[in-house]
Amino acid sequence: MVSVPRLVVAAPSSGSGKTTVATGLLAAFAASGMTVSPHKVGPDYIDPGYHSLAAGRRGRNLDAYLCGPELVAPLFLHGAAGADLAVVEGVMGLYDGAAGQGELGSTAQVAKLLRAPVVLVVDASSQSRSVAALVHGFASWDPGVRLAGVILNKVGSDRHELLLREALDASGVPVLGVLRRDRQVRTPSRHLGLVPAAERHGEAVDAVAALAAQVRAGVDLPALLEVARSAPPLPEQPWDPEEALRAAASPVPAATGAGEPAAAGGAQAGRRPVVAVAGGPAFTFSYAEHAELLAAAGADVVPFDPLRDEQLPDGTRGVVVGGGFPEVYAAELSANEPLRRAVAAFTGPVAAECAGLLYLARELDGKPMCGLLDASARMTDKLTLGYREAVALSDSPLAAAGTRVRGHEFHRTATDPGAGDRPAWGLVRPERRTEGFTTDRVHASYLHVHWAAEPSLAARFVHGCRS
Repeated sequence: MVSVPRLVVAAPSSGSGKTTVATGLLAAFAASGMTVSPHKVGPDYIDPGYHSLAAGRRGRNLDAYLCGPELVAPLFLHGAAGADLAVVEGVMGLYDGAAGQGELGSTAQVAKLLRAPVVLVVDASSQSRSVAALVHGFASWDPGVRLAGVILNKVGSDRHELLLREALDASGVPVLGVLRRDRQVRTPSRHLGLVPAAERHGEAVDAVAALAAQVRAGVDLPALLEVARSAPPLPEQPWDPEEALRAAASPVPAATGAGEPAAAGGAQAGRRPVVAVAGGPAFTFSYAEHAELLAAAGADVVPFDPLRDEQLPDGTRGVVVGGGFPEVYAAELSANEPLRRAVAAFTGPVAAECAGLLYLARELDGKPMCGLLDASARMTDKLTLGYREAVALSDSPLAAAGTRVRGHEFHRTATDPGAGDRPAWGLVRPERRTEGFTTDRVHASYLHVHWAAEPSLAARFVHGCRS
């Protein structure tokens, strides 16, 4: 049994103020000297960036659709190891999950899997007494969800606050905080939501500090800490990347790499292959567990910044390019010709997701990219968004043919395949179509996949780096 004080910050709907409250709480508790572990329900990459900035500790995702309900508590315990408090920000409305899948992927499901109390953030800007009916409905809808308190957001005045508190007195759900409408802190945003914290670090630091001050002024932090400490111990064991690889029967050792075969290109026997992972402002979307699985599979993970670095890290045997906003940085990425040439000439395995797909393409909005793929990419007005189920259509550096995964798409770009590009995935739910591209050494796709759900992806990739 593992005890971690924890709470879930949820809301009736998107836009209610979950990120404001969760980020402010993380920053306020961290400033008090506590070790705070940040978590986010769902596939979102941007909110965890602000969580990381607020807590000084890597934000991690908890997604029951991508990883399966059975991994939610183990992944939580892995991420929260050594923390005095864990704050979990929900997704959408409390009971909203994957379309047509019941509660799967919802904040409510994650709260139940974590046996965690829920604090509901309510946008009270256009209501008074009706707030009691709303809170009563959310508190009583699912007896398995423990609604421990409410934080009222966008409250207009002292009189408005009094009316709301009087209405909620009879609900049995305590008011744990009140945030005023005229003091709302705004964070930078763009077409897919907030601007990632890594892109505008100074602005993001200021926003987080303001959120912490706002939460300290309006929220009963000692009461919230008592709520978090009321969560019972969890019977599950923390997720471990080496154990996950062993359970998946990975073809590569999960420890030091001693006795491995020599890597291509003259690498010495027994050395761990270097896997270069793209980062920097243009590539901010990644799950923390991916690098941990690569390392557990025997690789040395080395970051590089495609905006600034002109060469791949020394000894690179594999390249991973995750998600982000390359369309925002297309001119700068294109201008870094030395790195584009190095990537184009690289002969080892390459795995790319979403933004990485665009970077590997021949061009993006007419600007030359790396050209590892013959595809071209462009911005559109259409948002492609949602969970997907897919099967690998052929062998690639990342997946063997027939491998089934769950993933998530989230982009406003489109690609036109080139002559030499074959599809990576066949989507089987909720729609049937092909997606992404592969060659003998490249796997590039819009599909964001959580490797903790399929550790064989990391094992296969590192195995390819060795051979």
